[in-house]
Amino acid sequence: MTAPVLPASETRDDALARDALAVLQPGFAGTTAPDWVLRLLAEGLGSVALFARNIDTPEQVAALTAQLRSVRPDVLVTADEESGDVTRIEVREGSSFPGNLALGAVDDPALTRAVAAQLGRKLAGLGVNFDWAPSADVNSDPDNPVIGARSFGAEPELVARHTAAWIEGLQSAGVASCVKHFPGHGDTAVDSHHAMPRIDLDAATLHARELVPFRAALTAGVKAVMSAHILVPALDPELPATLSPAALTALLRGPREEGGLGYDGLIVTDGIEMRAVAGTYGITRGTVMALAAGADAICVGGGLNDEQTVLDLRDAIVAAVRDGSLPAERLADAARRVREVAAWAVAAAGAAERLPADPGVGLAAARRALRIVRDAGFTPLDGPPYVAVLEPEANIAVGEDTPWGVTAPLARLLPGTEGDTYRGAAEAAGLLAAAGERRVVAVVRDAHRHAWMEQALDALVAARPDTVVVEMGLPQAAPRGALYIATHGAARVCGEAAAEVVAGVEP
Repeated sequence: MTAPVLPASETRDDALARDALAVLQPGFAGTTAPDWVLRLLAEGLGSVALFARNIDTPEQVAALTAQLRSVRPDVLVTADEESGDVTRIEVREGSSFPGNLALGAVDDPALTRAVAAQLGRKLAGLGVNFDWAPSADVNSDPDNPVIGARSFGAEPELVARHTAAWIEGLQSAGVASCVKHFPGHGDTAVDSHHAMPRIDLDAATLHARELVPFRAALTAGVKAVMSAHILVPALDPELPATLSPAALTALLRGPREEGGLGYDGLIVTDGIEMRAVAGTYGITRGTVMALAAGADAICVGGGLNDEQTVLDLRDAIVAAVRDGSLPAERLADAARRVREVAAWAVAAAGAAERLPADPGVGLAAARRALRIVRDAGFTPLDGPPYVAVLEPEANIAVGEDTPWGVTAPLARLLPGTEGDTYRGAAEAAGLLAAAGERRVVAVVRDAHRHAWMEQALDALVAARPDTVVVEMGLPQAAPRGALYIATHGAARVCGEAAAEVVAGVEP
């Protein structure tokens, strides 16, 4: 596709257009790079984002990233790989590493550092050198619909020490960490993928709670910070943080002696196509506003993956510089920061190969995170159970493609295990009939947030007191059943650790 937008007096190779392309982080469809991506890399595109739609096998991903680097050796290949519930590189099978909530439950920063180092080793082996992780949000609202198990916990200092350890581990493998979601998405009741969250707290609470982990991240040498599409009136009564000079320039970049965080590194936006920005400002206007506010790179890959979107954003940036709404110095400064991180990644290439492999660290961490919250005389199963997965609607960050639960690992330990998934009260009404005489293992995720789930558990346990309940989200609901297990996350390894307990198998 050709999209000619620059005047004839300019070419797409001019410095302004190259800088405009340098600050974009777009995605694309398919498991090989389209021609338009390769062409724009040659013209200055600084980053390419990989999502689940780009992932098939490790060999395929490595070939894809090599294809990108054959055109631009210093390209930042980014991924949204938090491990745990949010995985892209293991989207088909579930993550080999537990997520933040599990690591926070163990509260061993050395373990967190080791897990992140092995994740970084895996990413680097695939050719990914920039990770939109970790989440440094303090999960102060347990009903938060988008953070939850993606947070290390609800206590600022705990989140801070694990944020720092995670960053150190990941970057020891030569993968740049991008801490998120500044200035903190943990106290929100709205998912910014869908609408604009508002956080009504005073400045003192913001500094004493939300900002504590971000200060730790900066001290740990994080290479990038991702902004959140959230409205914090204590900072800016009108603009979300991504578009707010008060949040990005005055607070994040401001001098420490004036109450700022003193950060001079790369600032990346959350997905610019998310409704919190796109629904009000549109993606082209939102992109220019974000850059003017102090952002340096625009994440645009999640829901948009076509050439025309990238060209439209490039040209909107160029036009804004020409009409004066975006200072040329601001764009040049943003592009410089992108290139500095790219240069760091090139220099750090090979670091992962020097790290000793520890393939069992993820499962070991998941076992340590597991908690038996209630044991009412439980004896391990000696025959195949019926596994009932009570499944909530997945948020966009987690997605619907990654399997979770305990059915597969239980089937390996107890052949003949079967089960089904129930979505809502009407479906759950048929659970007992489907189970028949078999023992029931009920698997839930954030049961406290879903009234139908709690009601289904109550009815199930009343009829079958020997039911085993496995909570794979935030363990906030009242424990029920003969055995109630909290895994603190739904990663594949968390399911494996739970299955071992249910089946009475020693690790």
